[in-house]
Amino acid sequence: MNAMLELGRDVLARQPFSGLLGAELVSFETGRAAIELPLRAELHQQNGFAHGGVVCYLADNALTFAGGSVMGSAVVTSEFKINFLRPAQGERLRAEADVLRAGRSQAVVRCEIYALQGAERILCAAAQGTITPLAAPRERG
Repeated sequence: MNAMLELGRDVLARQPFSGLLGAELVSFETGRAAIELPLRAELHQQNGFAHGGVVCYLADNALTFAGGSVMGSAVVTSEFKINFLRPAQGERLRAEADVLRAGRSQAVVRCEIYALQGAERILCAAAQGTITPLAAPRERG
């Protein structure tokens, strides 16, 4: 395993919510990241497909990992937009994020979320977001 992927997996392992969902960083390189999670019944909504919050989680985290790969590890998502294209149904979900442009104060990143069923890959959502450096805490006074 490469050092960047190992570092990314360590960061993901320190996110309790990611552990709860069962997320796994499967690819991590400069300007790109991919996260997968098994789609189990507890993550479904009432119609039997992935809850929108689960799809949003994947987009948010993949966007931030990709942005952080070019801006440093202390980053956050300052905003993102998502379009749900079709119900997310399958064995797993996979979010693939790519940096479109990065500067000193922000990175703009896009992400596609796929439902995986066997060898089939179905695009179910697309997102775009802005990743910014994490500001140092302000002193209260």
